[in-house]
Amino acid sequence: MGPLAQSLQTIRGTLEEGRFDALHSSASVSIAMSDYVASIVVPRLTRRLSACAPSMRVHAIPNTLVDFGRVLADNHADFTIGAYTDEVQRPAFLKSRALWSPDFVCVMRASHPLGALKKLSLKKFLSACHIDVSLVGKTLPSYDLFLRSRGLQRNLVVTVNHYAAAYDAIRQSDLIAVLPWSKGLDAPRTAGLLRVPVPLQAPPRVVELFWHQRHETSAFHEWMKTLLLDLFHSKHPP
Repeated sequence: MGPLAQSLQTIRGTLEEGRFDALHSSASVSIAMSDYVASIVVPRLTRRLSACAPSMRVHAIPNTLVDFGRVLADNHADFTIGAYTDEVQRPAFLKSRALWSPDFVCVMRASHPLGALKKLSLKKFLSACHIDVSLVGKTLPSYDLFLRSRGLQRNLVVTVNHYAAAYDAIRQSDLIAVLPWSKGLDAPRTAGLLRVPVPLQAPPRVVELFWHQRHETSAFHEWMKTLLLDLFHSKHPP
């Protein structure tokens, strides 16, 4: 038997013998994601697992764009979930499927003076004090790179590395922000904040599920991947 035939036989045997028994499994799944993504994914995932895999455990670990490849390559996580950009080249081993597409809105406290305007002008938007989330800790977030490509600059005065910190700061100040908003998915922590259209919309982003190609033949990873995709592709999501 040649090397190719042996490889195919190994793969076939793994798929046939490695059926994942979710109902009786106590396996753990680790997913690298931001706190924004975790606020959407974790409640839905744990609710689904409680019904079909009650003994399984979920571990959410911090994630940044620049760590996507390394986290999966070093086997520190089974999956990552987030929005990839052109700022970082995708490794060849990275596999992915789209989950959902968030909108980007201008967020401010409900009593913010700009909230009383019928329409937020680009001039007022750029001159207001902004806060943004930079998961990689860099001082110039992606939206500012987009503005720079248009020859524009906003008054960015604060960057934080967690979405929760941005929400709290906005509630307690005159700061505004351009943040993702996933209609029908966002967590209650956004309640009480005012959302208005951004005068200059950045290119759309897609939140994707990522995994390493070495897990393509893993019955456990295939089962979990199918479940995660179903959570957001189903016509009747939980």
